[in-house]
Amino acid sequence: MADNKEQVISLLSTAYSMEIETVLNYLANSVNLDGVRAEEIKKSLAADITEEIMHAQQLGRRIKQLGGLVPGAAALTLGNQIQPNDKTTDVVGVIKAVIDAEEQACAHYNKVIKATDGEDYVSQDLCIRLLADEEEHLILFRGFLKEYESA
Repeated sequence: MADNKEQVISLLSTAYSMEIETVLNYLANSVNLDGVRAEEIKKSLAADITEEIMHAQQLGRRIKQLGGLVPGAAALTLGNQIQPNDKTTDVVGVIKAVIDAEEQACAHYNKVIKATDGEDYVSQDLCIRLLADEEEHLILFRGFLKEYESA
């Protein structure tokens, strides 16, 4: 169980880093995007920032409950997501980056859910709930992409 606990802490810490990176990228894109067509995407990203911070807080509390420590800025592993670019009117690029981030999050939460099955139902339940939120974001942004690709 101790080895599994360390594995779960590591997986949750990775999820925490992913959520923090998402907050940084969503914040940048919600401010940097320009153009009339960008307004709905900016609003959606700005609204999602609060939810992603709540995800990080929930993950942090669980890490602490398991005996781990929440990573600070220097210990975060960032740079795994598509970064905001200099072309501030590239709405489709931002939408694709969000889809990529949400797909990565869903895949990681599924990994944690499998790793905790039969071992740590509290972490598993948390990740199931977070997975549901990420899937909701994914569906929303896939819908945005359909609209832009059909225009």
